[in-house]
Amino acid sequence: MSITNLCYLYQLAWEYHPNALLAVNSQFIIQLVNPAFCSLFKLPSCHIRGEEAVNILGDIAPLKTAWEKQTVIENEIREYPKAEIFVREFIYPIPEQDLILCILIDLTEEVRRKKEIAKMQEEVIKQVNQVVHNQMKVAQEIAGLLGETTAETKVNLFKLLQLFEHKENSIEVDN
Repeated sequence: MSITNLCYLYQLAWEYHPNALLAVNSQFIIQLVNPAFCSLFKLPSCHIRGEEAVNILGDIAPLKTAWEKQTVIENEIREYPKAEIFVREFIYPIPEQDLILCILIDLTEEVRRKKEIAKMQEEVIKQVNQVVHNQMKVAQEIAGLLGETTAETKVNLFKLLQLFEHKENSIEVDN
């Protein structure tokens, strides 16, 4: 395969890659992005070569860290509040080319779903706690009523016993 064909294949792979791809130089100036990046960051145009990465990304601290420490940053989950997205980020410094390559996998929907589920769980827990509270309140009221009726029954039975004892004593006197 010729170098021209190979370059063309790399270009196609870059253009059609489903994840957002970004290449910046060591001054954090954008050198190249793919259409998925533009779509993810809701950019009106992909013609952003030469712009400072901070203008698009906001916080570029992970890019700086990767470059300054010449270390790969993999699998970091980050939020880009300006674009209202969550991503899993992979950052690779390529010093021999004076480039930093960043791959961003969109997790926005997954994070939103997890937040919705957490919110629903919180609401269910509140509802269950309320039901338990109400049941305990009713149980206490029932126990109170049972206590009252038990006390009344005891008093009446005691009076009845006294009456029988009194009658029994009076019958003995009559004999």
